[in-house]
Amino acid sequence: MRRSQCEIKDPREILSILEKARIGRLATLDQEGYPYITPVNFVFHKGSVYFHSAPEGEKLRNMERDPRVCFQVDEPLAYLEVAFNPEKSPCRTHQLYRSVLIRGRARVVPDGQLKTEVLNALVAKHEGNKDFQPVTQELAPYRACKVVEIKPERMTGKADLLQGKAQDLKKEVALHLLQRGLPGDLEAVRAMGFDPGGPGSPS
Repeated sequence: MRRSQCEIKDPREILSILEKARIGRLATLDQEGYPYITPVNFVFHKGSVYFHSAPEGEKLRNMERDPRVCFQVDEPLAYLEVAFNPEKSPCRTHQLYRSVLIRGRARVVPDGQLKTEVLNALVAKHEGNKDFQPVTQELAPYRACKVVEIKPERMTGKADLLQGKAQDLKKEVALHLLQRGLPGDLEAVRAMGFDPGGPGSPS
């Protein structure tokens, strides 16, 4: 990673991003060698990425031909608008974010215990609880879908939280975000290392 200060090295933070994200982007290689990117609902379960799919389609054909894939998720946090910087320059806008990139190999999971477990984990993630009729092998939709596993060979995290910038600037940004109060602003302040209202408050 060129900007090493932006690398997320804590595995717990990477896991947190994967748990929060509902949509990931799957990159496969098509028959002509072009990247083919597909957004998918997913769950990170027991160290691997899983998603469900129709029984046929381009991404499945691509993975059958070449199982090497790339999978990416991101967590947009806060956008610093033109009005924030004194020069009002459009070139000084900034997006704070966190992201995870996974390189690995994909395979279709056969019908059985793992597929059932993953489908229930996927529903539980998106429902936010486990209060639903469980997926079983007897259900017709179970047999009509595929579950794909991506086993990571390399996983990296990256964040842009004004790393390497002066502490005074970071405090100024954190105060601005706290006062603005848009979705993602409070999470961005925490991710920058400030504790709103606590001893580490930027005030």
